[in-house]
Amino acid sequence: MQATTARTILCVDDDADDRDLVCNVIKKLDPSIEFVHAENGLVAHKLLSQAKLKNEFPCLIILDINMPLMDGKQTLVRIKKDPSLNEIPVVMFTTSSSALDKAFCSQYGVELITKPAKLATVYTEVERLLNYCR
Repeated sequence: MQATTARTILCVDDDADDRDLVCNVIKKLDPSIEFVHAENGLVAHKLLSQAKLKNEFPCLIILDINMPLMDGKQTLVRIKKDPSLNEIPVVMFTTSSSALDKAFCSQYGVELITKPAKLATVYTEVERLLNYCR
């Protein structure tokens, strides 16, 4: 059984402004949560490999779809294939609202949340993200 670091979220997004926005909103909603950032799936997998060595896993992984080197879909597939990672909740938080992307996420039991344009809506969507970490 994997041990989770109950209050750590891995946020994987190549857009620093988007990462910062999500993290700042989460910090306002729950200041006890810690963050680990990755700008693409390759960096995320290095961080997850370190987590496996320590047996300290994030309570949630937030993935963007469109990233360089290894995108969110490729990252998700690798996470779900790894028995020590596949039970960590993952949410795709992306600009995509494509039915194909939603179907892909659904195939892996992952919710796709489209990044909202309005700040007030960001709070609502980020609260939904936090429900996966409880």
